Amino acid sequence: MKGTVAVLGLACALASTAAAESQWDLPTNYGASAFHTKNIAQFAADVDKATSGSLKIAVHPGGAMIKHAEIKRAVSDGKAAAGEVLISLAADEAPVYGVDSIPFLATGYEGARKLYAAQRPYLENQLAKEGLILLFSVPWPPQGIYAKREIDSVEDLKGLKFRTYNAMTKRIAELADAQPAQIEVPDLPAAFASGRVDIMITSASSGVQSKAEEYLTHYMDTQAWLPRNMVVANKEAFSRLSAAEKAALIDAAKVAEERGWKLSIEEMAAKTKALKDAGIIVLPPSPALKSGLAKMGSAIANEWVASAGADGEAMLAAYRK
Repeated sequence: MKGTVAVLGLACALASTAAAESQWDLPTNYGASAFHTKNIAQFAADVDKATSGSLKIAVHPGGAMIKHAEIKRAVSDGKAAAGEVLISLAADEAPVYGVDSIPFLATGYEGARKLYAAQRPYLENQLAKEGLILLFSVPWPPQGIYAKREIDSVEDLKGLKFRTYNAMTKRIAELADAQPAQIEVPDLPAAFASGRVDIMITSASSGVQSKAEEYLTHYMDTQAWLPRNMVVANKEAFSRLSAAEKAALIDAAKVAEERGWKLSIEEMAAKTKALKDAGIIVLPPSPALKSGLAKMGSAIANEWVASAGADGEAMLAAYRK
């Protein structure tokens, strides 16, 4: 009898310990070698350490668990406790998701920081409506144009199959009379090889990751904008954490955000050099291209403000102070 009681007592103790531990899944579209993913892996390790293992976050890179376009909805629905997405991928759902990808609005890291500060309250409010909490947001390096030849003006884009990944890049393709084709980063090599796409605007990081030198020759360093990823959590999953776990998660998120911005700057320098070393011809945008893209960006900004209404005007006013 005593043995039975002892066994039951041990079983209860083990069950109590298991119940006290939380296991979160965090899917991301990007590969394990991407700086965003490395930053998230460190974030997960920091949370594990700060909570003495009571909150463990399993990172699932490369779209293996959930495809990119489905991650935000999956976290909102509770299929994953957290996830990383490109913010502008959801620009069709609410205007606030598109502001960081308005071309030539914020073209450097200082401007991108200021834009994020103006956007964040509205971003958090929109996410809350969807049952989500913003943990942190980190930019990609500035965006440039990859092609099989030098692009000297906007007119050179006409008729080309233009890789898009959000509403803003689709709009650029439309304004340039190019043919939009939505392609995710892991699919770029196959898409270029099969002729589904001729040209793309993306970061030096994505160019290196997708081995752009194997199917493209030129990179026009336009520094058009700095799109950001965001790591979000399910609000109900967050509410079930203990006070100590919540504090640890928030503190680790703040550290991850600061670390991520520094990594992005380092990434820009390293990956631009890597493109050159791989044989890609890196060029500054010609005056004609720069002027044409600026006009296009102004048109897109006006369209965005019209769709965003008072909140959009307030965001841009805060940014432009």
